[in-house]
Amino acid sequence: MYSDSTISMNDIGVEFFFCLQVSVSKARAIIVLASDENADQSDARALRVVLSLTGVKEGLRGHVVVEMSDLDNEPLVKLVGGELIETVVAHDVIGRLMIQCALQPGLAQIWEDILGFENAEFYIKRWPQLDDLRFEVVLISFPDAIPCGIKVAAEGGKIILNPDDNYVLKEGDEVLVIAEDDDTYAPGPLPEVVRKRSFLKIPDPPKYPEKILFCGWRRDIDDMIMVLEAFLAPGSELWMLNEVPEKEREKKLTDGGLDISGLMNIKLVHREGNAVIRRHLESLPLETFDSILILADESLEDSIVHSDSRSLATLLLIRDIQSKRLPYRDTKPTSLRLSGFSHSSWIREMQQASDKSIIISEILDSRTRNLVSVSRISDYVLSNELVSMALAMVAEDKQINRVLEELFAEEGNEMCIKPAEFYLFDQEEISFFDIMIRGRQRQEIVIGYRLANTERAIINPSQKSEPRKWSLDDVFVVISSGD
Repeated sequence: MYSDSTISMNDIGVEFFFCLQVSVSKARAIIVLASDENADQSDARALRVVLSLTGVKEGLRGHVVVEMSDLDNEPLVKLVGGELIETVVAHDVIGRLMIQCALQPGLAQIWEDILGFENAEFYIKRWPQLDDLRFEVVLISFPDAIPCGIKVAAEGGKIILNPDDNYVLKEGDEVLVIAEDDDTYAPGPLPEVVRKRSFLKIPDPPKYPEKILFCGWRRDIDDMIMVLEAFLAPGSELWMLNEVPEKEREKKLTDGGLDISGLMNIKLVHREGNAVIRRHLESLPLETFDSILILADESLEDSIVHSDSRSLATLLLIRDIQSKRLPYRDTKPTSLRLSGFSHSSWIREMQQASDKSIIISEILDSRTRNLVSVSRISDYVLSNELVSMALAMVAEDKQINRVLEELFAEEGNEMCIKPAEFYLFDQEEISFFDIMIRGRQRQEIVIGYRLANTERAIINPSQKSEPRKWSLDDVFVVISSGD
């Protein structure tokens, strides 16, 4: 990967001189951004900067956050930088987020809010007055924050998301919360309105096979396939439309580490074609897919404008073809993904998106947002913007990287959107604290909600102890153990 022509001692000397010029030794945090070159060149440059930083005689006061472009290049940068380094692999993060947002309509907005330093974000702090309390008590001890986990002092500072209710805080433990800012919350007296009566636990509906379409070929497409394999039910299909010859695809996937014969839940269906040519798209059963992911193609990753233009063209063509086939959609039963729910209109509205599949389009330039919204896309991911938000959050507190890594992963805790019927009866009048307690019966932490007929979800709501009426058409945002 790193050739002699890519990294020379002269280059390292220049980077080292630059580090001295900007007094990096005094910085609280240093962010090394990816360059506009291809992935390997960008990561080679990041390695060069990290080498320069490790050579600063005065030492570094803060930590270094490195934006990597390829997951395969991450170990070498960590090897060079050691504990000094926190890495965010942009391509991997966005690939995982695209899949999560495709399977959980509406998550893109939730992640923008949490990563965006505007409404709610993660903070970790020690509160000695909470020592010897169980987590179920700590959970409802903050009027202006929502506890999500514990940093366990006895385990070397390991962060446990969504801990057991019976976990007792010990000296040195810190509490991970979602709050507006680091100085806007503190423990308060326990709310008196919390009702102790339990609520009948409704099991999650069983998973059904799904049909997913990938348009384009990503460098880490093998990793995305493995994430889908973990999330989807047996019998699911992944269709792949791109210009990579079918004979080359298996080799590329295998070289990337994918064991195709080991896929138990999904079947790969290959189609060779160009996603901006209408006849190639028309050859696909576009009206039958549960989700369609339009990927920023590997061949165009050096040109953001060209890549976004291609994604938009593909999106508009798919929308038009689906609308022409609308009579078929009228007779198609409700998606199996949602057939287990009797309500949750927001999820259904996002899923059907004017009687069309969920379409997630990978957008590299945030200026393309308005163009995407004009096309009435059902959901979208702003790649570079979300990665920038994640980098800023990890720069603010390096510990948060562990939290994001778990929430982005296919195993462990995840961010989910759940229907109101899991937590309440129609028109029941209870407080948000009551709903949080009911969520613990499902090993979930309820962090927010979206009311029926409103545009955005509210994370870490105010007045948590005030009773209000809820509808079965409301939905709740939770951190779930994924069991």
